[in-house]
Amino acid sequence: MANKKPNIEHIRHSLAHLLAMAVLEKWPKARLGVGPVIENGFYYDFLLPKNAKPGLEDLKELEQKMVKLIKQNLDFKGKRLSFVEAKKLFKDLNQDFKLELLADLKKYGTTDDSAINNQLSGAVSKGKANRQSPIAISVYQTGDFVDLCRGGHVKNTREINPKAFQLTKIAGAYWRGNEKNPMLIRFYGVAFETEKELKDYLKNLEEAEKRDHRKISKAQELFLLTEEVGPGLALWLPNGAVIRREIENFQIQEQIKLDYQHVYSPHIGQKSLWVKSGHWELYRDKMYSPMDVEGEEYLVKPMTCPMHIQSYKIHPRSYKELPLRIAEVAAVYRYEQSGELNGLLRVRAFTQDDAHIFCTPDQAVDEFLGVFRFIQKLYKTFGFSDYRVRAGFRSAKEKYLGQTKVWKEAEKKLAQALEQSGADFFIAKGEAAFYGPKADFLIKDALGREWQCGTVQIDFMLPERFDLRYIDRDGKEKVPVMIHRAPLGSLERFLAILIEHYAGAFPLWLAPVQAVVMPLGLKHLSFAKKVFQQLKDLEIRVELWDEDTISKRIRNAELKKIPYALVIGDKEVKAKAVAVRQRGKGDLGAIKIEKFVKQVQKEIEKKK
Repeated sequence: MANKKPNIEHIRHSLAHLLAMAVLEKWPKARLGVGPVIENGFYYDFLLPKNAKPGLEDLKELEQKMVKLIKQNLDFKGKRLSFVEAKKLFKDLNQDFKLELLADLKKYGTTDDSAINNQLSGAVSKGKANRQSPIAISVYQTGDFVDLCRGGHVKNTREINPKAFQLTKIAGAYWRGNEKNPMLIRFYGVAFETEKELKDYLKNLEEAEKRDHRKISKAQELFLLTEEVGPGLALWLPNGAVIRREIENFQIQEQIKLDYQHVYSPHIGQKSLWVKSGHWELYRDKMYSPMDVEGEEYLVKPMTCPMHIQSYKIHPRSYKELPLRIAEVAAVYRYEQSGELNGLLRVRAFTQDDAHIFCTPDQAVDEFLGVFRFIQKLYKTFGFSDYRVRAGFRSAKEKYLGQTKVWKEAEKKLAQALEQSGADFFIAKGEAAFYGPKADFLIKDALGREWQCGTVQIDFMLPERFDLRYIDRDGKEKVPVMIHRAPLGSLERFLAILIEHYAGAFPLWLAPVQAVVMPLGLKHLSFAKKVFQQLKDLEIRVELWDEDTISKRIRNAELKKIPYALVIGDKEVKAKAVAVRQRGKGDLGAIKIEKFVKQVQKEIEKKK
């Protein structure tokens, strides 16, 4: 009988333990944090001695130590200990972070911070919180090393290919993600079953680093993040603002065609608004602390739904007015821990292409499909063709608003809509919003990385909580269904994805600078200025570059990834033309100005 192929997750988890062993060999007084499996690899957190300043050379040394451990053919042995035994073990090992985790296991039955917070905030019903001590504590031993761990692992290190893993980087991470806790050192690694998989991944990773939106932004001056303003608070620079404005205008124009009505809502609102919606109870960890305004508590808004509800309530509604589609390009604010912030991908203040559709229950599926078609059009325009949909359903582990019967009806409508859409979708329990099931759109970029962007949510709960009604055909009052939708999600996050997808080479309609005019010499400057002004008058984003040598200017345009460079010399002045160099295609030769203008306008209009 052939040997069973080792589970890649078990390989990665085992490598995390081997990393801890290597770190303890190098720094015996290191305190162990946690070492989970993550996508493509693993990490482990450590509190190192004060004099330890790990660098890239240490990664190589630790890697070599791990290879030596692998070649020792060490067994991974699971054991079950009582709390008393486990406490004594980790106390003797001077591992206080493990003792803290043990204390949580004893008190809450889990070490998962979100589950503990749910218990502390009352999100788990009283009497149902798991505060019973487990029968035994699971630990795993490899050689002389013992770790608090549920498993699983390989049975022996001979199952790990020593050429198929690599330690990749070092970062800081607060213990348990709380900035009030000590800052630990996190060592990251990647691991695969074969050496080829590792090499392919590292090659892709190298390309991803070249595409890093923060690096490209610095070169193209798109946005700015500074400690002086505050972590996670992005400043849009003029070039980035152009891209954002084009995206916003495109969305608004398309939504107007679909009968959306656009509104503006304030950045703050009374706390009672979000208490009524359920956000204060079930979304509080993502909301900022209340501020006092003349004795009343106010919050900066984490989302717009309670405010758009007010727009619905301005007068009694009839079924004839439904569906009512209310949209806003809205600034919202959500608390993210500093260790989770990541360029524009995760920020504390962001912009949502938000909208809420109020409709009858019979209209819900069609409205969802309408949103779905709109999202498809958007993604096609931006060059994303490969995506799938995650259907977020309720799970028994979390607390939600409303009754099971209502949830089943909402989930049924979501599934019905997804089936009719023909989308590639899968169901993920526990991924629902607290007020209803949702469909999240996961798109793949040019490197095959998957990103969550748009979302559509079916909500039977908030309309009832806010006493929304409409008069139906039979003359009776009924409760509308509310559909929450944000096709791109966070514009900040979507722009980060776009930057990396295009590697900074934006399509013409989005490019901050669409063309540069370059006279060869002083005698060509007068005509170049006329060309520049003609393009500017036609709202083509153009710049005039008349300094440095022509080769340097052309090179600079290539580095800045500007779509068109227009060179003007004697021949061009005489022919009233421009010598066109197109990004990615090179020299296209001389083209009459009128012809070039029509070509560019058509390309912008079609959003190629």
